[in-house]
Amino acid sequence: MPGPKKVLRKTGTGTQYAALCFRRRKGGKCRILLVTSRGTGRWIPPKGWPIRGLSPAQSAAQEAFEEAGVKGAVGSRALGKYKYHRDPDGPARPSAEAYLFPLEVVALVSEFKEKGQRRVKWFSRKKAALMVREPKLRKMIRNFDPDKTPAD
Repeated sequence: MPGPKKVLRKTGTGTQYAALCFRRRKGGKCRILLVTSRGTGRWIPPKGWPIRGLSPAQSAAQEAFEEAGVKGAVGSRALGKYKYHRDPDGPARPSAEAYLFPLEVVALVSEFKEKGQRRVKWFSRKKAALMVREPKLRKMIRNFDPDKTPAD
């Protein structure tokens, strides 16, 4: 993984990059990994601000590594984008948008940057869709087919 990251934007409205971390189970079933946000504890895909020197897809993969300890193959084309409120239960803050990139998990590491700051859990697609708050994100998760991801 790259060295110390240089985040391009930390405050205000903007665009973030998220990873839809998935793995295939025996029988063809797909499982989705979600993490809890540090502020509200709600379930979200790993996401973060653009990282200088990394593509949007690579930024999403780096965030997934730091937040959940996952390594894998990330698709270079986004599945779509969704809007969210940055802290819906806290002070009024502007909304942001996140582009969602598929990331097939091939390994989990036991030590990662945000271990202990978030919960990490695997869900079925249906359950993962129910766990997230944003309607457009719900739809992308529910309709996700790992065999039909955008071509690179």
